[in-house]
Amino acid sequence: MATYIRFKRDGRTVYGIAGTGVVAELQGALFDPPHFTGRQFPLDEVTLLTPCEPPKILAVGQNYISHLGERKTPKNPEMFYKPISSLQHHLGPIELPADAGDVHFEGELVVVMGRTVRNATREEAVAAVFGVTCGNDVSDRNWQRGPAKDLQWWRAKGCDTFAPLGPQIVTGLDYSNLLLTTRLNGALVQQQRTTDLIFDVPTVISFISRYVTLTPGDAIYTGTPGNTRAMQPGDVVEVEIEGIGILRNPVTRSTTP
Repeated sequence: MATYIRFKRDGRTVYGIAGTGVVAELQGALFDPPHFTGRQFPLDEVTLLTPCEPPKILAVGQNYISHLGERKTPKNPEMFYKPISSLQHHLGPIELPADAGDVHFEGELVVVMGRTVRNATREEAVAAVFGVTCGNDVSDRNWQRGPAKDLQWWRAKGCDTFAPLGPQIVTGLDYSNLLLTTRLNGALVQQQRTTDLIFDVPTVISFISRYVTLTPGDAIYTGTPGNTRAMQPGDVVEVEIEGIGILRNPVTRSTTP
């Protein structure tokens, strides 16, 4: 296993492999063969960024029985896009638009692709996964399915900062059985194991790749469990996945009308 981060230090943005309290800087991009520069920094002296720069972001809706409520179990993964402009770093604020009134957290396991795949078998899908990280599929329920709902989820799930991602990508982890926990202001609000996904990761990748070519760096949010609730300015939401770490973001309100 290895733990990859993308970070800023002295005005430079680079990748590194994190260890206990330190990060070893890497030459080149995330998917280049790992070559170290020889420079190491304490983790508390670098600024963590989203651990990759996805060419595209896809997400699965309704992928835990506990999240369905009265809705029927879908026959195929229910996919949608989030724009890359919705990404937010670990510790960066989730900014609620001034006219958004019902914005919820959605803690999720996120898969980062490492290979290009089209019409992938399950085996090819497994081999194409680079690693996993934590994500928060922030969603405004009013714009998604309330009285003010849009035809598409372009702003319900796509506003700036509505896709926190990080803090790191872990490779070589058995992501089929990890405990996912979400906390709001320290209180437990979601908890379930990834064994309970309706459509597991290989199934999701294989399904997507029938229609859309997946490329290295693409991020797939795999669905959220249980119930969600609205966040308010001043809140802090944490998504923790065992073996990966904790994605933490404060919540603020935009002053732009």
